[in-house]
Amino acid sequence: MPDKRPISTPPLGLAELIAIALGGMIGGGIFTILGLSVATVGVWTPLAIGLGGGVAALAAYSYVKLALYYRDEGATYAFYKRSFPGHDLSAALIGWWVVFGYIATIALYAFTFASYATSAWTNDPWVRKAVAIAIIAVFAGINVWSTRGMGKLEDFLVYTKIAILLVVAGVLWGNAHSTLPDLLGPDPSLPVFGILTIAAVTFVAYEGFQLVIHAMDEMRDPEHNIPRAIYSAVALATTVYVVIAIGAILTIPFENIIQHQEHALAAGAGDVLGPIGTQLVIVGALLATMSAISGTLFGASRLMAVIARDGFFPKSLGERTNSIPRKSVLAMATLASGLILLADLRLILEFGSITFLIVSILMAWANHVHRAKTKANPLMTVLAMCGLGSGAVLILIFEAHHAPMQLVFVLGLYLALSLGAWTFTRFGK
Repeated sequence: MPDKRPISTPPLGLAELIAIALGGMIGGGIFTILGLSVATVGVWTPLAIGLGGGVAALAAYSYVKLALYYRDEGATYAFYKRSFPGHDLSAALIGWWVVFGYIATIALYAFTFASYATSAWTNDPWVRKAVAIAIIAVFAGINVWSTRGMGKLEDFLVYTKIAILLVVAGVLWGNAHSTLPDLLGPDPSLPVFGILTIAAVTFVAYEGFQLVIHAMDEMRDPEHNIPRAIYSAVALATTVYVVIAIGAILTIPFENIIQHQEHALAAGAGDVLGPIGTQLVIVGALLATMSAISGTLFGASRLMAVIARDGFFPKSLGERTNSIPRKSVLAMATLASGLILLADLRLILEFGSITFLIVSILMAWANHVHRAKTKANPLMTVLAMCGLGSGAVLILIFEAHHAPMQLVFVLGLYLALSLGAWTFTRFGK
């Protein structure tokens, strides 16, 4: 297929691509999921989070194969549209769902940033919402300003935050007051349903690997750099998450993690290590969430522009200046800010997880159908569909039992998004 890259040297190399993927992955994930996971499965938290990384690796396999075959920055939306031509409504639905899934993750990362930034001086939810909206505005401005500048800033934020988080994990391990066998007890029970459910919910913490593909037209050597960047990012994110989770449960009392769910790691580190531990975790969390906001705004705005170009969003969102879809960046920032005002952290987390599980199932299906062209292993695609499908069902069952009104809200949001996609399919073109 023809190479769509511009003639000038693209600004993004392997280091920047890994940073973009990790920026979207190691963001609000470990900071947001830790409290919910400990409350649900306790000492089995590292296992659940590690299984989530395994599911993400299965999903990543199909994205890599489809990206190398289609070479299209539209990623999920474009892969489905080109795999099953003539199904405009289905393609539009996927486009709307995945864009708003990204908007939910931006809101999640910004909310987590605000929770850590304000943890020392206020618990006022409206102050946190204001801080969350402000940080989105800052990184929307950076993304509007320059792709190369965003890439270099992402490098700094991502690799610095990984170093800090690994230091935090090492310090927690060094101050552990228990061992895993002690926590398991003499007769441990394995909460299989809870572990699998948390693994599914954790999926939103890994979804950032797709952001690499949205930079297709701005990257060097996609044939080699896409698989290297995506697989490296998934492996690194899983390692960091599991290491931190083990350190946290060995060191911080479970009741503290559960009580301070939105900033559990900082509260626990403060109890164990004093003010220095708290500040170190807060700095790591702020860097993590900032890079996640920036990377997700970068990749998802390119997706929105592609969909707008096809007529399924307002055409003006597809306009670019110096290759930057500035109106799409600003639209995503505005919608994420609106979601922060309307929803709470857990609802945002679960909407994002369900959305990315659904679209990843569809990508695995597309890869399976066209496996002769993409050179995919059918066992890998079937495993991906089974794992991702089971995860989506588990989250719905969990929500139906524990938070039925949140499930109603999520389903209502999907209905509204589907209506929007249908409207543009019918009248937008």
